[in-house]
Amino acid sequence: MTPAALPPLREVISRHGLAPHKSLGQNFLLDLNLTGRIARSAGSLEDHDVVEVGPGPGGLTRALLDAGARRVVAIERDHRCIAALNEISDAYPGRLNVVEGDALATDMERLVARPARIVANLPYNIATPLLVGWLQTEPWPAWFDSLTLMFQREVAERIVATPGGKAYGRLAVLAQWRTRPRILFDVDRRAFTPPPAVTSSVVELVPRAEPLAEANPRALERVVAAAFGQRRKMLRASLKSLGGDPLPLLEAAEIEPTRRAEELSVEAFCALSRAFAASR
Repeated sequence: MTPAALPPLREVISRHGLAPHKSLGQNFLLDLNLTGRIARSAGSLEDHDVVEVGPGPGGLTRALLDAGARRVVAIERDHRCIAALNEISDAYPGRLNVVEGDALATDMERLVARPARIVANLPYNIATPLLVGWLQTEPWPAWFDSLTLMFQREVAERIVATPGGKAYGRLAVLAQWRTRPRILFDVDRRAFTPPPAVTSSVVELVPRAEPLAEANPRALERVVAAAFGQRRKMLRASLKSLGGDPLPLLEAAEIEPTRRAEELSVEAFCALSRAFAASR
């Protein structure tokens, strides 16, 4: 089979019985113009390996291959989708590696050659833990040189939020510490099968050569989680969940104890995480 001979996605879904499963966070993109736009948003893919998580019937997979990706590694948990993806593999010999398994438990770096990128319409139920895992990659700079990912609009807004707003929180700090994130465009819910309850957004995250400030990723995540876990409280109270008296940590980081989490910059959280790590 050649790329031109691949059947329409709706036919593929019908033939393989691929009704989307809510439990897997599946919302299939069937508009090939849209999947092509997402692939193009990732920049030139020639000479790049691309990791795709949750390809489903393979609409975005086709677009990534058509866009010239050197090789696509498609990680799919739903066994029903494997036969449909293998048909695409046959149409693009040697350029699609279909991996059946849980993306959260997959060593993706081992599956690609550099340079590599991650481009995906992420299953909504694992989108945030996947992103956090990628942001905590060690060593840094990471094995990928960009992330182009679909999220629910609310999650996208949290990734790019700035201090002082309600959307600013853990995701913003972790994402902006090591990457430069921006929302590229929104995707209407009607573009999906089945339509989700909300609008989605495509987000680009480009890794920084050097993080904004020195920090241990695990220590930073613990501090940020504690601070925003009780975001209405002052830091002198919310940081008690770390164990011990938070006042020495705040003093070491030169942060007023009466401030709240949403007021701190990414750099201030890094300073606080350094103080926390030094206290262990």
